[in-house]
Amino acid sequence: MTGAIVGDLVEGDRVEVTVGAPAHGGHCVARLGGPHGRVIFVRHALPGERVTAEITELHRGYLRADAVEIHEPSPDRVTPPCPYAHPGGCGGCDLQHASGEAQLRWKADVVREQLVRLAGLDPEGIFVRVEPLPAKDPLLGWRTRVRYAIDAAGRPGLLQHRSHQVVPIDRCRIAHPAIQDLDVLAHDWPDMDAVQTVASTGGDVAVLGRPSGTAGPAHGDDLGEAPEGGSLIRLAGPAEVTERAAGRAWRIPPQGFWQVHPQAADTLVTAVLEMLRPAAGETTWDLYGGAGLFAAAIAERTGARMTVVESSPAGVAAARANLAGLPHLDIVEARVEVALSRRRVTGPVDLVVLDPPRAGAGARVVRAVAAARPRAVAYVACDPAALARDLKTFCAEGWRVETVRAFDCFPMTQHVECVAHLTPA
Repeated sequence: MTGAIVGDLVEGDRVEVTVGAPAHGGHCVARLGGPHGRVIFVRHALPGERVTAEITELHRGYLRADAVEIHEPSPDRVTPPCPYAHPGGCGGCDLQHASGEAQLRWKADVVREQLVRLAGLDPEGIFVRVEPLPAKDPLLGWRTRVRYAIDAAGRPGLLQHRSHQVVPIDRCRIAHPAIQDLDVLAHDWPDMDAVQTVASTGGDVAVLGRPSGTAGPAHGDDLGEAPEGGSLIRLAGPAEVTERAAGRAWRIPPQGFWQVHPQAADTLVTAVLEMLRPAAGETTWDLYGGAGLFAAAIAERTGARMTVVESSPAGVAAARANLAGLPHLDIVEARVEVALSRRRVTGPVDLVVLDPPRAGAGARVVRAVAAARPRAVAYVACDPAALARDLKTFCAEGWRVETVRAFDCFPMTQHVECVAHLTPA
């Protein structure tokens, strides 16, 4: 229920509240009228602050708002380095008003809360620390894939939070320097709905466009991967870009999926290897395998049968090209749940890597993996809520969560990458 009157409030009204703990989604929780009052999710605030919040959405069970005046600031508050990171501005960054250390604590609190509330894990047994990735600047200049939306006048920019409204900008401060150096924002794009820029870890730079009318834009709080729907056309740069990770060079199309932080791929591979400890002769399933990043790292250590399942034709083509030299490799082009239910992937299996999209693997896939009884599972997740739901299913199937590690692969945003290690109890 949006755009209506709820009680005596309407959109645009302002209320004064004391902000509580952070919640999944890039906001803090506050309550109107005391501890049992109406829930209000407040962006641009920090825990403990006293703020004036402007109502942006009204729903039956809760409200959304932006902190527009800060009366009692947190000691963790800083001036955002980007002039567009404010209420009504760009929706890409959620936490530019928080110090770097405060961002790590924020994300750790959110991951812990999701694991307790949704997965049902014992809070006494959970220790979560969000680990920063190595970088010269840990907060800015990291994003190697940036999607610019195009407004009705053909002007490029970024989207407001939960909106299709385009905010014109001069540059994106979290974008990789090679992307900031492009002149994409200096031109109008009357024939495009979106422009995607890529700066690979191998030094390639590419620009792609989605022609007008092929698909609607996403909201302004996405992770910046290639636009969904419609066909991308190459406007500048090579037809394939080189990414370097796990001691290998990877050739992938610029519109193909790859981690957006330059250090994320190596960081996640290292975490998965440390958790699984693959040994010679162990068989593996790499589910939602993409170009085969985890498959390559594990297969080099096991020398045994490796099955990669990927539904994207571009991902399958990249995996076949990049993993061509590995023996005992089977690449299955199918949705993971279909491949498992139709026995296109068969056991016995020793190790499983799950790296699903943001929605998670889902109960059907989790139960199939659990039934295969591998020695260990490494679950890589970009959404802690989806991870927690799937961990609950694993636990219901008799599995144990050994550890959960979290990594700050998306500084300045509310997003966090997690890797969970599971074993059969």
